[in-house]
Amino acid sequence: MSTILDTIVAAKRKEVEKFKPMSSIERFEKDGFFWKIANRSLAENLLFPGSNGIIAEFKRKSPSKGWFKTKELEVEPVVTSYNKGAAGISVLTDDEFFGGDLDDLIQTKVITDIPVLRKDFIIDKWQIAEAKAFGADVILLIAACLSIKEVKDFASYAKSIGLESILEVHNEEELGHCCDEVTMVGVNNRNLKTFEVDINTSLELIDKIPKEKPAIAESGISSVDTIVTLRNAGYKGFLIGENFMKEEQPGKAFEEFVIGLKPN
Repeated sequence: MSTILDTIVAAKRKEVEKFKPMSSIERFEKDGFFWKIANRSLAENLLFPGSNGIIAEFKRKSPSKGWFKTKELEVEPVVTSYNKGAAGISVLTDDEFFGGDLDDLIQTKVITDIPVLRKDFIIDKWQIAEAKAFGADVILLIAACLSIKEVKDFASYAKSIGLESILEVHNEEELGHCCDEVTMVGVNNRNLKTFEVDINTSLELIDKIPKEKPAIAESGISSVDTIVTLRNAGYKGFLIGENFMKEEQPGKAFEEFVIGLKPN
């Protein structure tokens, strides 16, 4: 029986197969504007004394909840607010399941000055070159849809072109994908096969994450108390999207959340 993740990855393979012939990695290297400028470091921001560790996410919908905002929602007012107080910004670039696109990524990079994560389902090295060309500073590598070799190869390539990488795991077994080339480790409290959320996933895995890799808790974070609990456990980053995006004014919701959160 196929899972939601299986469906998304199958669609992503078709998407990459369609667009990959249109622009080679060599073309990205030659013509991609953001290949010519320095990247911003999310890892440094998370470890910086006083950082609140928040990675605020821009997404319009999810497979489990449907649309939070219409496709017409402009990026600028939301990420401008994020830029005022977050350690980084995550941008969903998947269209079919999350309502995003690469224009959202490039707009975010241009109007902000903090690190930008391209949140997508990376299954090909070509997507990593594309991510850099469109302004990403960080990419996400999801252990559940990649082999150990793919994670190592993709993280190594990302590092070679100045990008940081987050290895996303959902259980202890997937931590076996971790390697020296990966910059950070994210624990997704949402099971991508069932989309159920359990914050205890992060708490159970923190002691098994290599100490030299900044740990990021993802999904299911909706209160300051939860961040305090996760921070005390050892997490440096906290990826939050739905909690802000479901509100009428996501940027304002973010600003109010930060006011209630004391820095590390």
